[in-house]
Amino acid sequence: MAISDEYKGFIQDILAEFGPVRVRSMFGGAGVFLDDVMFAIVASEALFLKVDDENRSDFENEGMRPFSYRGKNRQTEMSYYELPERLYDDQDELAEWARQAYSAALKSKQRKRRSKN
Repeated sequence: MAISDEYKGFIQDILAEFGPVRVRSMFGGAGVFLDDVMFAIVASEALFLKVDDENRSDFENEGMRPFSYRGKNRQTEMSYYELPERLYDDQDELAEWARQAYSAALKSKQRKRRSKN
């Protein structure tokens, strides 16, 4: 199901403390970008932030699980975890979580560049 323009605007609004994000439709959901770096995804009108070894435990401690989807032959988990519900109402703390997700996305992008060279 496509993400509504209203929900895209909502995501931009709640992430305003973090920065001027862009929400782009893709694969039935949306990617959330800052400076052409995708640090979050939107699926089924839920926000998922990029994780790595630095911030994964924050999500797990809140009982959150990774985004997953059913591929042709198997279930696939991605390195994006659902945002805890309480952060939708705390833009300051959400901005910090978004900064950590952005950092994880930058590191991932740099690793991919190095592996191509």
